[in-house]
Amino acid sequence: MAKYCFPAIIAPDEPGFMVTFPDIENCFTSGENLVEALEMGEDVLNLMLVVMEDDKKEIPAPSPLNNIHPEEPGALVTLILADTTAYRKKISNMAVKKTLSIPQWLNTAAEAANVNFSQTLQEALTVKLGLQ
Repeated sequence: MAKYCFPAIIAPDEPGFMVTFPDIENCFTSGENLVEALEMGEDVLNLMLVVMEDDKKEIPAPSPLNNIHPEEPGALVTLILADTTAYRKKISNMAVKKTLSIPQWLNTAAEAANVNFSQTLQEALTVKLGLQ
């Protein structure tokens, strides 16, 4: 897990822009406007690098910007940053549904007190695992 900076080619592509990464195989995306294309480029670059890290594949060295010459008219070359540690935290924060069992008397008391079961379990697990 690390921080990376890779060159990207952003080319006009109806109805918006196509983003490709010459150094990362099969790494491309698009957006309806330039801002969306850059955001999508950052997202797909992070995703591809996370997969490569998890699969223990070698991350290629980024090409120098002056070695990249896009063929598409109106295309530009820019750098896009990726932080796979931050990206992992972002995607790992998605909720996961769990089924659990508690005694009926405890359920009744908790419901009567309007306890948020999900929040309480998260707080208890954080304390139990020392992740405060």
